Amino acid sequence: MDSILLIGLLILAFVGIPIGIGLLFYFIPKRLGYPRIAKYLTIAYGLVLSVFTFFAVFEDQLFTENNAKELVEEQEFQLFEEFELVHNESMSAIGEYYHTFTLEISEQDKQDAILKIIDAENFRPSNSSIEQMIYQRAGKYFGPKVIQNYETENAYIREYFEPSGREGYAPTFRRISIRKLKNELIFEDIDE
Repeated sequence: MDSILLIGLLILAFVGIPIGIGLLFYFIPKRLGYPRIAKYLTIAYGLVLSVFTFFAVFEDQLFTENNAKELVEEQEFQLFEEFELVHNESMSAIGEYYHTFTLEISEQDKQDAILKIIDAENFRPSNSSIEQMIYQRAGKYFGPKVIQNYETENAYIREYFEPSGREGYAPTFRRISIRKLKNELIFEDIDE
């Protein structure tokens, strides 16, 4: 029964409310004696709604190699040579968002990224254990920015965590994995 109520509320929020606003844009100016303005306002509102819907539905298809490069460079990794966007996927639910993509990078860019991770002051080799999964820690809304660098059996990993500073707002958690056996960089962005 609760799931039916939730589905009904979602339909109301994502269908009913936009339609109701569109009707207000039409009927209020029309009742005030401006039928032409009512028509233009409704058309403009419909176009804006269509554009937002288009970008929400086709978000993964509109993601480009330049977008990927920007996200990787935000984590202080430079890609100097040609690379290919092999895989891109994003998922969202109420209060959660997950985005991952895989880049096939050059051997030189791979070695530069591995060196950046290994040379980090807090690097942990594969035979030592990391203290905690930083995105699952308590008090994740407040505190310092944390960068964790470590090695696993299959990859070199950098995790970046920055609290939002506000209760109820998702912190920024990003993980970059450099595969050992392939020239692949895997980027993950997790918001919970």
